[in-house]
Amino acid sequence: MKATIEIDATPQEMRALLGLPDVEALQQEVLEKIRAKTLAGIEANSPEELMKKFMPTADQFKSMEALQASFWQAFAGHAEAPDKDEEVNANKGEK
Repeated sequence: MKATIEIDATPQEMRALLGLPDVEALQQEVLEKIRAKTLAGIEANSPEELMKKFMPTADQFKSMEALQASFWQAFAGHAEAPDKDEEVNANKGEK
């Protein structure tokens, strides 16, 4: 059996119908802050300043690389070291 329900409603009406919060004011505030930062970068006529707002800095890249290196070391160490339970079970089978 297949049933189709068609609802003719605006996004605001659907949010209210589903009990979702009204976040329009928050969205407008965030967009205004983004717009202000963008305009400040444009007015400074500095592409570097404009991109700093949206791109990670060199220090952030270094910390991300350090995190990635620590993950790789942890994974490599785990892959090389056999599980102690497996060793015990293997030794029991040999006897």
